[in-house]
Amino acid sequence: RAWQSWVAGCWLLLVLVLVLLVSPRGCRARRGLRGLLMAHSQRLLFRIGYSLYTRTWLGYLFYRQQLRRARNRYPKGHSKTQPRLFNGVKVLPIPVLSDNYSYLIIDTQAQLAVAVDPSDPRAVQASIEKEGVTLVAILCTHKHWDHSGGNRDLSRRHRDCRVYGSPQDGIPYLTHPLCHQDVVSVGRLQIRALATPGHTQGHLVYLLDGEPYKGPSCLFSGDLLFLSGCGRTFEGNAETMLSSLDTVLGLGDDTLLWPGHEYAEENLGFAGVVEPENLARERKMQWVQRQRLERKGTCPSTLGEERSYNPFLRTHCLALQEALGPGPGPTGDDDYSRAQLLEELRRLKDMHKSK
Repeated sequence: RAWQSWVAGCWLLLVLVLVLLVSPRGCRARRGLRGLLMAHSQRLLFRIGYSLYTRTWLGYLFYRQQLRRARNRYPKGHSKTQPRLFNGVKVLPIPVLSDNYSYLIIDTQAQLAVAVDPSDPRAVQASIEKEGVTLVAILCTHKHWDHSGGNRDLSRRHRDCRVYGSPQDGIPYLTHPLCHQDVVSVGRLQIRALATPGHTQGHLVYLLDGEPYKGPSCLFSGDLLFLSGCGRTFEGNAETMLSSLDTVLGLGDDTLLWPGHEYAEENLGFAGVVEPENLARERKMQWVQRQRLERKGTCPSTLGEERSYNPFLRTHCLALQEALGPGPGPTGDDDYSRAQLLEELRRLKDMHKSK
């Protein structure tokens, strides 16, 4: 299907070029087609590049280059992080690449560990050795190399380590496929997989149940949800992403959010553009800026906090709908209009980032 779409796209580009060539200079059609040509060619080039990254060895080579550059630039990691210790459970954020986070979830009584998205195997292995734990499982949110690049080295080094993820996503070295609501048990750790497609077709998030250790639940969100942001819809559409975000919106306010990237300052800056009067956002931004001045990490936040300032979780809010919303869909379907609003937010976010 990908090749068929490329061929169709190339034919369309050829037709547009011919029209541009034969149209009179300054003609309105020529100007309009020029804009359409540029937009379509950008989308086509992106789809080709994305397919090369996810489906060929070129993506792995690009990831290795990212890894080398980040190790040279940030020999101790891009951010200073602090673990969270609960009643016999420890969550350790590991800064990797230029802005990614991997995580170790540790049962401190059994000295067993689960790694989430271990993109830099060297950094994750160093944390495993420092903590003196045994790695028994890798939880991969999705196939992109900046989340799955360490699967091979760590699974080879730790022979009994299982690699979990969605079978729909082509995750490297996957040994144990997971479906929506499947539970992974490691010691006292009970971790539930939730299907959240949109960023990729098989994207999963992982929810650590807080009940066994009498603490807050923890959501490891990969590239679905960030502090004040959400992921790009590379393999889905706005409706799919909205449904996935609604999945996590159904979780408790005290759930801790552990995202896949350090995007907090940039995301909160954009949130201030679309909701400049949001006091919760302003307070969070002030705190984040103090953290980043000292290169400290900003995770975790809580889902309760995110509901108050993350615009991608606030598409149901009337003020945001009035400011940006496209209005109700053709059938008056509220979900349709929320999906439109989400798509508009994503477009504005991309424009904000390019400035």
